Amino acid sequence: MEVGQTKEALEPIHLEDQSQTPASKPHTEDVVSEEERQRILRKIDLRVVPILAVLYLLSFLDRGSIGNANVLGLSADLGLVGNQYNWALTIFFFPYSFMEPFCNLLLVKFSPSRWLPSIMVFWGIATTLTGIVHNYSGLLAARFFLGMTEAGLFPGIAFYMSLWYPRENAQFRLAMVFASASMAGAFSGLLAYLIDKMDGVGGLEGWRWIFILEGILTVVVAVFAYFLVMDEPATAKFLTDREKLVLRKLLNEGSVESNTESANNPTLGQKGEKKSSYAWKAFTDWQTIFHAINYWGMATAVYALSLFLPTIINGLGYTAQIAQLLTIPVYAASTIFTLVVGYYADKTGKRGIFAMGCYIAVFVGFLIAVAPSNFIPGLSYAGCFIAACGMYPSIPCLLALASNNYAPHTKRAVGMAIQIGFGTMGGAAAANFYKKTDAPRYRLGHSLVLTFASLGLLTVVGYYLLCRKINKKRDALGPEARILTEKEVLELGDKAPSFRYKL
Repeated sequence: MEVGQTKEALEPIHLEDQSQTPASKPHTEDVVSEEERQRILRKIDLRVVPILAVLYLLSFLDRGSIGNANVLGLSADLGLVGNQYNWALTIFFFPYSFMEPFCNLLLVKFSPSRWLPSIMVFWGIATTLTGIVHNYSGLLAARFFLGMTEAGLFPGIAFYMSLWYPRENAQFRLAMVFASASMAGAFSGLLAYLIDKMDGVGGLEGWRWIFILEGILTVVVAVFAYFLVMDEPATAKFLTDREKLVLRKLLNEGSVESNTESANNPTLGQKGEKKSSYAWKAFTDWQTIFHAINYWGMATAVYALSLFLPTIINGLGYTAQIAQLLTIPVYAASTIFTLVVGYYADKTGKRGIFAMGCYIAVFVGFLIAVAPSNFIPGLSYAGCFIAACGMYPSIPCLLALASNNYAPHTKRAVGMAIQIGFGTMGGAAAANFYKKTDAPRYRLGHSLVLTFASLGLLTVVGYYLLCRKINKKRDALGPEARILTEKEVLELGDKAPSFRYKL
């Protein structure tokens, strides 16, 4: 059976207790059933996924709430003119993108249970302080520090999930976490609608209370996160010794690390990994440019929608309050599609195919919004609706591909951080796509997102074809050509002849 085929996950595996000495080890093998696999994965789902989803929901809520606040009067009250609001959006992405590769190295150094809640405290403070700024300079400073402090979360989550889930089970769990981003969009509209009723309380405008209340909520949740985020399976108290052994086997199936000392216990601090060497390999790997560009194309669309959807709907002729409410169906539908696509991508193992399908949906959605010669508000709304149902499910697809196809762990951590960091610069671009002068059609903004989506689609197709070609070449080598020493396997990582890229 080839590495990466989903059928592996359906066949019983044979487990040998690593704690036994060769002299005492019995000849009979302990068979692990599919039922036991699923029971262990469900147990992890209940302890790992919910807290990560809450963390990411709050991060997306905090960074995107500026769009809701602007509709409710942020620009007018701060006296923003020209493109100042767009620059306030843009500045968030510079520290965010620059810091992401370094943040994953810090996560490995300090451990997830300390790192993730700590950065959450700081970005919660930055969000709260945004609610008390009084001028353009203050807004720029608040957004800059928000980007710096949020930088470690998403790449950290994407890498952290790879420590808990086998390759064939990764995307649905990532989808469950990322679905919280689209849920954040729905919540932000509803919360903005409700919080705006506090206008005048404490002498503050309603939009200020959006930042203050959401920031305080983030800090409170961060305190609980210190007790809820665990480091890795090897130290998880909720798993029995046998469950840890079974999970270790599941994580090693189809992994180039499976026959190495470091991989027998895949932890954050793998013995034998030269971290600086693998970090450099991630920067120079041919995959990295593909992962960065395909994520860039989709991140542009995601940020364009999350930052400007209330503004776009407001331009269709609805009041600011109704525009907040009309964002909810868009995000609710995209949440459902994110989970459905994630489930079937894991079930079939065809991550690349689903990523292409998502890109096509985004392409069609923005084409509908921009193509008609006459402005049709309902059609523009429908186009955004369709695009959202493609863009949010695509992110777990693209991240799961990178998670599956980088090896070993340090290279994966850095490679995924580069992917997300470079890709997130699409948000900096998207922050300047939609301007007041283009309302209500925003034809330029829609056209630019359409261009980025086209580039991303071409990159995904190219990556799929290259990976398939490499897999076929490695198949042709024959089993005798795949015998390597443990040291060679670890050094080669995803370049090992036995490694198969997920498609």
